[in-house]
Amino acid sequence: MELLYSICVGVLVACGIFLILRARSFPIVLGLTMLSYAVNLFLFASGRLWINKAAILSNSTEYADPLPQALVLTAIVIGFAMTAFAVILAIRARADLGNDYVNSQEQPALKTGKRN
Repeated sequence: MELLYSICVGVLVACGIFLILRARSFPIVLGLTMLSYAVNLFLFASGRLWINKAAILSNSTEYADPLPQALVLTAIVIGFAMTAFAVILAIRARADLGNDYVNSQEQPALKTGKRN
């Protein structure tokens, strides 16, 4: 289970970095979102992955650590706010500049579709 979990986190990080390295604003927003999901999964796994244990205190004598869960919930809220801000910033930049390239200029190789 840990191997599958770590592979999922690695795939999310790889996809996030790939999207962030693109020169357009909306893929960057998606990349930041994927990276935040990967960080949330990493924080959740820092409290160890338990099977058949209560998430919070209950009648059970064994329970999972609630601190990583609280950290992940806080990170989710902050991630939503950051994503909303980045989307609004990207929409404003697109409206002002007329394109969604982060350097406000379209790449010359991409205009013609030919490679140099």
